[in-house]
Amino acid sequence: MNLFSTDLSILWPALIAGLLVVISHVPLGQQVLSRGIVFIDLAIAQIAGLGVIFADWLGLEPLGWAVQACALTAALAGALYLTWTERRWPDVQEAMIGVTFVLAATGALLLLAANPHGGEHLRDLLAGQILWVGYPQLVIPLVATSAILALWFGLRSRLSPLGFYLVFALAVTVSVQLVGVYLVFATLIVPSLGARQHPPGRRLALAYAIGILGYAIGLALSAALDLPSGALIVWCLALLAVAVHATAQAVSATEEAEPLSDGKHAAV
Repeated sequence: MNLFSTDLSILWPALIAGLLVVISHVPLGQQVLSRGIVFIDLAIAQIAGLGVIFADWLGLEPLGWAVQACALTAALAGALYLTWTERRWPDVQEAMIGVTFVLAATGALLLLAANPHGGEHLRDLLAGQILWVGYPQLVIPLVATSAILALWFGLRSRLSPLGFYLVFALAVTVSVQLVGVYLVFATLIVPSLGARQHPPGRRLALAYAIGILGYAIGLALSAALDLPSGALIVWCLALLAVAVHATAQAVSATEEAEPLSDGKHAAV
């Protein structure tokens, strides 16, 4: 696929899917960083993916509501479990998250063992197929994203740990089927990580900018170079995050140097 010989209209559904994921995941990612539970998204995304694979194992329609219900049920169960482990064993919560991820991942392998297309299903779950998303697939994510944003910005200060995990599970359930596990993790963590050294009032806007530009540039490069879109978007997000982080370091160095310079002039 070449960007100049491609009907660019096929990129719009993919870009909209990416924007929906960015809009809902960036604020959650900031909370994940502040709570120090970075790998929770990998665990819940993998659990939601296990729900999708279980639905496929049952022979359910791939794009039907039953698959959504299986994925959401699995993610909510994972969220409830991690809420319980956080209360029960807070000192090893990160370890429990890691164990949960491994169990979900290997559970998916066991369910796919007898499936002749198991390797393809697993690859799609991890890397996603965002470039081939169609407009009908965006209806549920649009509704879910609206609900997530309303809950988050309306009730964020009053959300209990359980409430946070449940909102998180809803967000990840929808996004993992659109963009895959790798992009879910990258979208949650990388933009917020790149903006964290900037002043608090600018972090959310900068994180959103990293996410939006990362998806737009990654999709364009994928179409132009005929390379996997998910992998390219992850790299674009990472490079943009490094650039934004570097600007914070440069601004900080400049602000530290200015008082010193003023002091020298005053002494003279």
